[in-house]
Amino acid sequence: MRKYLLILVVNFLAVMSYAQSKPAYLIFNAKGKKVSFQKMAKRIGKADILLFGEIHDNPIDHWLQLELVKELSSKRNLMLGAEMFETDNQVQLDNYLKGQIDDIESDTTLRLWPNYATDYAPLVEFAKANNLPFIATNVPAQFAKLVYRSGLKALESFDQTQLSCVAPQPMPFDSQLKTYQNILTMMEHHGTPELVMAQALRDATMAHFILKYFRPGNLFIHINGTYHSEYYEGILWYLKKQNDRLVYITIATVQQTSVEKLLEENQGKADFIICVDEDMTETH
Repeated sequence: MRKYLLILVVNFLAVMSYAQSKPAYLIFNAKGKKVSFQKMAKRIGKADILLFGEIHDNPIDHWLQLELVKELSSKRNLMLGAEMFETDNQVQLDNYLKGQIDDIESDTTLRLWPNYATDYAPLVEFAKANNLPFIATNVPAQFAKLVYRSGLKALESFDQTQLSCVAPQPMPFDSQLKTYQNILTMMEHHGTPELVMAQALRDATMAHFILKYFRPGNLFIHINGTYHSEYYEGILWYLKKQNDRLVYITIATVQQTSVEKLLEENQGKADFIICVDEDMTETH
C-alpha cells in the first residue's frame, strides 16, 4: 500500500512539474517583461476604460476575461461592453439583463455570434446576476458591408436617424495608421481601401458607444478582437480623439510556439500582452 501511494505521489509531482514547465499562457507588459495576473488587474483597477483584445476562439482569453471581471467587481463599479453585440440590439440585450426575456438565444432578433454560448454567455450572465450594464458597441453588419462595398461615402445617403446606431458622420479617418496599412498587406488582393474604411467604421462606432455609455467613477471593460486595439490604434485612436482625459488600458493577445519569452514582433502591441501557446484548443 505504501509503495502504491509512493508511486501516486511521484506521478503527481511529475505531472505538476511538467505543467509548471510548460505553461499554457503567460502575461507580459509592453516591453516584454513577465507580469502576474494580480499585477495586471491592480493596474487595470485604476483605469477608466479597458480594451481587452481577444482572439475570438481562444479559451484562455475567455477564461481570463471572466476572472478579471470577478476580480475587479469587488473593487470598482463595472460596466461591460463587447464587439459581439451590435448597437441596434441594445434594447433586446437590456430586456434579457432585466429578466424580461427568459432565454437570450430564443430571441431571433439578437444576432448572437456562433460561439456565444461557450465564450460570451458567462460574461453576460455575470452582468445579469450582478446588475451590471452590458453595452452593445459594434456597428450593425449591414452598414459595415455597405462601406466595404462602396466606401464611407455610401453613408451620405442616410439621415441622422438612420445613422443613430453608427459613429457620427462624417467621422475622422486616417488610412495611414499602421494597423490599417497592415490590413492592405495581410489581406492581399482582398485588402482594399474600402475594407480599411469598414474596419475604421467598426472602430469608430465601438469608441463612440463606449464613451456614450461610460459614466465617471466606473471601469468600463470592453471586449473586442485584438486587432481592433493593437498598437494603441483602432478603437483607442478614436477614443482619444473624443476624450483624451480618461485613463485607458489595453490588452492584446498573441500566439507563439513557446510562451516563455515574448517575441520582439509582439512587443509594444498593448499595455499587457497575453501570450498563448499556439497549440491551444479552439472553442469553435
